[in-house]
Amino acid sequence: MWSIGIYTGPSPYDLSAQISNPVLTHVDVTDVPAKFVADPFMIPVNPWFMFFEVMRGDSPIGEIGLASSEDGIEWKYEQIVLREDFHLSYPYVFEWQNSYYMIPETLGANAVCLYEAEEFPRRWSRKARLIEGHCADPSIVRFNDLWWLFVCSTPHQHDTLRLYFAEEITGPWREHPQSPIVRGDTRRARPAGRVVIKDNYLIRFAQDCVPRYGSRVRAFDIRELTTTRYAEVENAASPVLQPGNSGWNALGMHHVDAQQQPGGAWLACVDGTNE
Repeated sequence: MWSIGIYTGPSPYDLSAQISNPVLTHVDVTDVPAKFVADPFMIPVNPWFMFFEVMRGDSPIGEIGLASSEDGIEWKYEQIVLREDFHLSYPYVFEWQNSYYMIPETLGANAVCLYEAEEFPRRWSRKARLIEGHCADPSIVRFNDLWWLFVCSTPHQHDTLRLYFAEEITGPWREHPQSPIVRGDTRRARPAGRVVIKDNYLIRFAQDCVPRYGSRVRAFDIRELTTTRYAEVENAASPVLQPGNSGWNALGMHHVDAQQQPGGAWLACVDGTNE
């Protein structure tokens, strides 16, 4: 159903497929039966590592898989690196103060959970429960000396976006006074990948779930972000990811993790579906 591709371009608003995609499918998964792979996040170290949802074909839960690459273009599947007795997806991985952390979607825990690498990239342990409740696609970013966390609090309706902030990763987390910052809008509420810092402002990506879940990805420039104020505007280039005419992403795309390269160009892992 879902597969993973690599896009490149001059900016996070202007990405396209310059190579043959997809680079990872369920067929590449060798250690468990897999139905699809989706929600990729990368860490640009040497080599590159990518974490993503592996939806199992023999049970109704997802686990977190790992792939590696020497150049960010050609990827090799490695193994499952995180599993729980509930569904895992959206493995938002990041580095902070020489440690690696991951905040996957953990609806089955009834909380947003923080994991820390005991042995990066293959061993992870749960470190803290950040926010209680059913929250889809939690997306974190460090900006202006605070942590900010975007979550979709209606994981089946895809129409409400809440915002929290904290001084430390482990909290305490406080809900923003303007939260929910999106209400009743399935075109822009559900997060769609890493929040990008560009030119001292943030770019938030959102799933457009019209006419179906994961139809395309829109980009929103966050113009004001303080502990009391929030304002965003959709970028003129949006939507930044749309279905292809045929093939692996013919019916939808719902995720992007865009990373800027040393020369200034951008490389992104994305996903798409043809079912």
